Amino acid sequence: MSSATLEADRLAAVPHRHRRSTRGQKAFGTVQYALLFVFSIIVLMPAYVLLVTSFKRQGDYDQSTAWQIPTTWSVEGWVAAWNTLAPAVGRSLVMAILAAVLSSVLGSLNGYIFAKWHFPGSHVIFVLFLFGMFIPYQAIMIPLSGMMLNIQDSAPWFAGVPTLILCHIVYGIPICTLIFRNYYATSVPNEMIEAARVDGATTWSTYTRVVLPVSPPGFVVTLIWQFTSAWNDFLFALFLTNQNNGPVTFGLNALASGQNPNYPQIMAGVLVASLPTLIVYIVLGKYFVAGLMSGSVK
Repeated sequence: MSSATLEADRLAAVPHRHRRSTRGQKAFGTVQYALLFVFSIIVLMPAYVLLVTSFKRQGDYDQSTAWQIPTTWSVEGWVAAWNTLAPAVGRSLVMAILAAVLSSVLGSLNGYIFAKWHFPGSHVIFVLFLFGMFIPYQAIMIPLSGMMLNIQDSAPWFAGVPTLILCHIVYGIPICTLIFRNYYATSVPNEMIEAARVDGATTWSTYTRVVLPVSPPGFVVTLIWQFTSAWNDFLFALFLTNQNNGPVTFGLNALASGQNPNYPQIMAGVLVASLPTLIVYIVLGKYFVAGLMSGSVK
């Protein structure tokens, strides 16, 4: 058989292989979308029950009809939930925003020092910082409560939100330090720091003029992380605050307690308490992923 015939047979076989490959890719893509649809339904089922129940009246709720759309739509549960949780939502916003910003700033400073300014014992200190991430909150809650009560005895204004802000800042510093240390070690060239030193820049001016302008991806990650952690926390709130000065998670727990729970009001309260973190992830979710990946490779 001549070489020309072999070449013709090879070219004739290419479209068939291409068609088989295309059909296989389409089938695989169809299976992927089907699985995504099934998993989405499973994940969204609880949200559906929350939503439809929140628009029912208290007398219309029954466990046997929890999946059904309300026969009479009502916003009584939403109004009652908002009136009950509005003060706690405001306190949680103040707490979560301040805790996220301050812990992120301190983590950025620590990460910059550990990544670019090596000094005797720096690795040991960094390991001790990371050790704070692995201490369970439950293990320190009793001594922490005693210490905070001693502070509140001499400074009554410190009770409530200020106490939670301090706790979330302290316990947020290790993870923020780790994130920024890895980010600066991989994304900020050492040549930039050395050039700033040659020009006579101090440690602080190098940070503010060279490092800080390229830090937004790291700040996005830590701000979202810390805001969500502070907003969703219940353990600190349970031990360190009460219903009158605690965050929204404490208020939601009080809303759900009682001998005769109002389920539409409880479901509306859950949705109200979930909205801030949902909005944060919808608005900044893509930046969160980009921030995590920006420090992953050099």
